[in-house]
Amino acid sequence: MTRAIAPTYAGIVDLDRYPIDDLDSDRGRAFVAECREQLQRAGVCNLPGFLTAEAVAEMVRHADALDSAAYRTNSTHTVYLEPADEDVPPSHPRAAQQRSAKKTIAYDQMPAEAPIRRLYESDDLTTFIAGVLGKAELHRSADPLDALTIALYEDGDELGWHFDRSEFSVTVMYQEAESGGDFDYYPALRSAGNDNYEAIETVLAGDTDGAVQLPSGPGTLAFFHGRNAMHRVSPVVGSRPRINSVLTYGEQPDMRLNEHTQALFYGRTV
Repeated sequence: MTRAIAPTYAGIVDLDRYPIDDLDSDRGRAFVAECREQLQRAGVCNLPGFLTAEAVAEMVRHADALDSAAYRTNSTHTVYLEPADEDVPPSHPRAAQQRSAKKTIAYDQMPAEAPIRRLYESDDLTTFIAGVLGKAELHRSADPLDALTIALYEDGDELGWHFDRSEFSVTVMYQEAESGGDFDYYPALRSAGNDNYEAIETVLAGDTDGAVQLPSGPGTLAFFHGRNAMHRVSPVVGSRPRINSVLTYGEQPDMRLNEHTQALFYGRTV
């Protein structure tokens, strides 16, 4: 069924391929089912070309224009994003340090007309993501900084190995680096009943056999179960930055960071 009124994200999503505007149809339900099966099987749902080429190009222009306002971080952390445990050897996963360095453009810095903002603020995308995740209810983050971000990884930047604190992540890719900047992950490397420290320590020592590299061309939208899958963005090489967005959702309304975490990630509080 064709809508009488075009959605606010018209021209941003390839709706012929990804019918998020028609999820109640047989085609829409089949699409959600396919995404859910991929997520359950591989720990990730990867949708290449989800954004149109025009929307991707516009987002790269916005990222370039906002570059000088981005907040740069360069820090170390454990794979659990927690303080190092002083009661274990330095090579233990709870003590071993990983480096993360990048620039971040916050939600309140993005103009209202930015394609990713128009898409993120649509109920259709939220409904689609909830359907794939099997959530009866899902809400966009209420955080004015963290709800929707643009990350820029320049020469030498990286995102160290880690497990997410949240159950899932949603990302959109705009631009790949000249070299490096690969998204590597280990599906279900740990579980609620198995910390699997030995396998994690092997990876942190430099043995990356078994890592899965996620294809992520411009315009790709990906769902990812990051709580139990250790993952990273490998070091970027070259003058062309890796650019992507992170879209934040939760099962409870009014979800936002505390002031300490806002200051840590964005250099300010709101």
